[in-house]
Parts: sequence; C-alpha cells; structure tokens
Amino acid sequence: MGEAGGAPNGGVGAGGGGAKRRRRRRPTRATAPAPTDTPAPEAKKTGEDRGSSKKRGSARKRGSGQGKKSQKRQKSRKAPAVPTKREISAGGVVYRRDGEQIEVVLASRRTRRGELAWGLAKGGIEDEESPEDAAIREVREETGLLAEIEASLGETRYFYVWENVRIRKTVHFFLMRHTGGDIEDRDDEMEEIRWFSLERALKRAAYRGERDVLGRAAERLR
Repeated sequence: MGEAGGAPNGGVGAGGGGAKRRRRRRPTRATAPAPTDTPAPEAKKTGEDRGSSKKRGSARKRGSGQGKKSQKRQKSRKAPAVPTKREISAGGVVYRRDGEQIEVVLASRRTRRGELAWGLAKGGIEDEESPEDAAIREVREETGLLAEIEASLGETRYFYVWENVRIRKTVHFFLMRHTGGDIEDRDDEMEEIRWFSLERALKRAAYRGERDVLGRAAERLR
C-alpha cells in the first residue's frame, strides 16, 4: 500500500505521538595523542645541508694538511744550515804571438775524482794585495812564467762545497802578455803546463766560466 496510509510493519502513523526521532550524534572532540618516548624521525638532509657538511669536512682536511706543512717547515727551519765562506781570487790569460798565431797557457791539475782538468792559472788574494798583483804572482807560481797585465777580462763567480763548507768564489781575470820565465820553475801543485792555440784552448778548458774568459780574451786579441 501507499506510504500515506501509515508506516509499514506495524509502525505508528504520522499523527501518533509515539513517533521515533533519530538522535543526532554529537561530534566527538579531537583528543591529542598521548605523549610517547619515541623520538621523532630525523628530517632528511637537503642538498644545501650536505654541501655545507662537505665543506666543513674539506676545511678540516685542509686544516690538517696545512698543519702538516707548517710542521715540516718548522723542522726544515730547525735543520742546521751549511756554513758559507767567501773567497776572492785572481788569475790571468797569458798569451804570446808567433807571427799570426796566438797561443795561451793552460795549467793542468787533478780533480778530487782524479781526473785531469785544464784551466787558467789563478789563486787567492793575500792580505794587502791588489787583484793585479795577485794575478801576476799566481801566474808566476803556478806556471813559472813572467807576464804583464794589459787589460781586465772581468770576473767569474761560482760555488762549491769543500769539507762541509759552501764556498762562494769570485775570480778576477786579466789579459797578460808573456815576457819570460820557465815552465820548469812552477809549483808542484800543477801537473803540466802547456801552450795551446787560442782555438784549441777554448775547447780544452774544463770549466765554462774560464771558457767565457778565454772568449773575451780572443775578442781583444783578434
């Protein structure tokens, strides 16, 4: 039957006072979750955070590297320095002419290794002695020859180590004309004294600095 005639299944009609009303549910109040001892999960590191952490790590590495370098520098500073000594010597290029041929004197001596080295006569300047006087004296002592100074050929500078002492040496050289003497009157320090053509002497001289001096002498003599 239609719904206007009454409620089905024995229900009370619309005009009856016993009609049931639906109860409205009261909204439940949200309650805060009970506190727990479990820590909250860590937030993920962003790229910026990771970059800063890398920078801090690299900075620590650089700091440690710099610390090691500074320690090495301190150790090197504490190392005992090799003593240095300065010496000033003088010598000469002694020459003679035979017609158009120019010859110069070279003296040979043994090196510390026992090798024979050809070079110019030279030696230390004594107290109250000029470089010119020292050059004349050294030529006479080492070669047995007498010679007169004609011009300065400049100087050479070099260093070497002798008995754990660093020697810084300066040698003044002069162009000297042969005037006499005998090579047999030389010191025993020299093994042999020999006249060489200027071109040959430039090749036989053992030391580069003295070859340069011979080159300057050749420019003046030619």
